[in-house]
Amino acid sequence: MASSLCEVITAPTMAELRARRDAVGPEDADLVELRLDTVTGERPDVAGALDGRRLPVVVTCRASWEGGQFTGSEEERQRILREAIEGGAEFVDIEHRAVGVERWLRQEDREQRVICSLHDFEGMPRDLADRVRDMRRTGAAVVKVAGQADRLRDLLPLLAIGRDHRLGGGAPGQRLVLIGMGPSGMASRVLAAHFGSCWTYAGPAVAPGQVTGARLLNEFRFRAIASDTPVYAVVGRPISHSISPAMHNAAFEAAGLNAAYIPLEAADFDDFLALAGELPIAGASVTAPFKLAAFQSARPIDRDVERLRAANTLRRAAAGAESAWECTNTDVPGFLAPLTERMSLRGARVAILGAGGSARAVVAGLDSVGAQVIVYARHEAAAREVAAIAPETARGAKWPAPAGSWDVLVNTTPVGTSPHVNETPFQGPFDGQLVYDLIYNPRPTRLLREATAAGCATLDGLDMLVEQAARQFAWWTGITPSTHVMRDAALRRLAS
Repeated sequence: MASSLCEVITAPTMAELRARRDAVGPEDADLVELRLDTVTGERPDVAGALDGRRLPVVVTCRASWEGGQFTGSEEERQRILREAIEGGAEFVDIEHRAVGVERWLRQEDREQRVICSLHDFEGMPRDLADRVRDMRRTGAAVVKVAGQADRLRDLLPLLAIGRDHRLGGGAPGQRLVLIGMGPSGMASRVLAAHFGSCWTYAGPAVAPGQVTGARLLNEFRFRAIASDTPVYAVVGRPISHSISPAMHNAAFEAAGLNAAYIPLEAADFDDFLALAGELPIAGASVTAPFKLAAFQSARPIDRDVERLRAANTLRRAAAGAESAWECTNTDVPGFLAPLTERMSLRGARVAILGAGGSARAVVAGLDSVGAQVIVYARHEAAAREVAAIAPETARGAKWPAPAGSWDVLVNTTPVGTSPHVNETPFQGPFDGQLVYDLIYNPRPTRLLREATAAGCATLDGLDMLVEQAARQFAWWTGITPSTHVMRDAALRRLAS
C-alpha cells in the first residue's frame, strides 16, 4: 500500500496561508499541514485556517525550541492547538516534550487526531527506540519522528522502528511518520511506504531535505510506490544535482514497470552498502567518488570492467552468489556514442583532463577506436596510472595541456558544475577541433562557452549521460528504454 502525501503550507499572513491552502487540491496532495507558527505580526486565526478547507489538515504551531517559528508563550501556543482540536481539525501536531499537554487532551482526541512528534536537527538520537516507545504510550493517533540524517546509516534506526511497527509494536491502529532530514534522508521521504510511514511531507524546504510535492508526484511517481516496490538508486557524494532519477523514473513509467529510482548521498561506499542491506535495492548507478569502491565490492561481469577497475552500475546478484552485487561499466559506450557520430577518432590526438573514474572509461573507449591519448592531471603519477589502462595508445602528463597538443579535449573533472558555474578546468588556447565536457549542468559550461567563442565544435555530457543510463536500464531490466523519453525527462529536470 502506498503512503499519502502531506503538503506543508507556510505564510506570513493568514490571508496568504488560506490562499496557499486552497491552491492545493486532491490531485496535488492527500492532506495539508498548516504551519500556523509561520504567521507573523498577527495571532493565527485558527477558525479561519480551518473554515472552507478542501483537504484534511494537520494543524501545527511549532515552538522555537523545536525548530519552529512561534516565539510567544507556551500557554498561548497550547491555547492555539486546543482551538484546533475543538474546531475539528483532522490532526493536531504536538511535540512529545511539550509540558502539560496530556492534561488537556481527551483520550479520544489522542487516539483519533493527535500527532505526537519529535524533531532533532542535530542528528538521529541514539536513544530513538526508547523515545518512540514513550511516544507510543501516549496513545497518539500518529507518532512522528524527524531526525537529521548525516549519512545513510542514520536511516537504519527508522527502518528498524518501521519494521517493529509492522510486527505489532505500538497501540492498535497507531500510525507512524519516520523522516530523515537532510540530503542523506531523501530515501525516507520518497520511500515512505518502505519505512512504514503513513504519509510523507512535501513543501518549500521548511525542513532540511524537503522536496516539493510536484517533484515527488511527477519525478518519483510517489503515489505508485508501495512497500514492495523494487528500488534503484544513484549513489554518490554530493548527489542532489543528479538528473538520473528523472530519466530512470520516466523510463520505468514508459515501460510499465513498478519501480522507484532515488538519489542516495552516502558518506562512503560502505555507508551505501549498509542501507542496501536493509532496503530492497535491486540496482544502482554509481558516480563520483565511489566507482572504484563499487568495483571492489562487487563481481565484475566482463573483462572490460576488470581492466577499468571502476564500476558505474551495480545489480543485486542471485541468492547464494559469492558476492551480493554484480558490476559493469556503461560509461565507455555512453561516452563514445555521441562522439563517434561527430568525427573519426582513429589517429586523433585527445587530451583528457582529470584522472578519476570517468577518465578511466574515456581512456578505454578512445583506445578501442585507435585514438592517441594524453591524460593530464595535477599529480602526474595519477595521470600515468589512468593512462596505463591503454599503454600502447595513452600516456600521462602533468596539468595543463599545452598549446597545439590536441584535436579533441575532454573534461572529466567536476570543475564548472553547478553551482560553481564560473569555474573552468582549462584556460586555453582552444586550438583543436572539438571540446567535450562531461558536465551536463549547466548547459553550456563556461568551458564550452569559451570553446565555442574560439571556433571549436562542442559536446556536453547530457548525451553521454542518456546513453550510459539507457544501457544501465537494459542491464537491470532486460528492456531497452527509449533514449528520447530519458532525454526529455532530463531536459525537464534541468529546466526546473
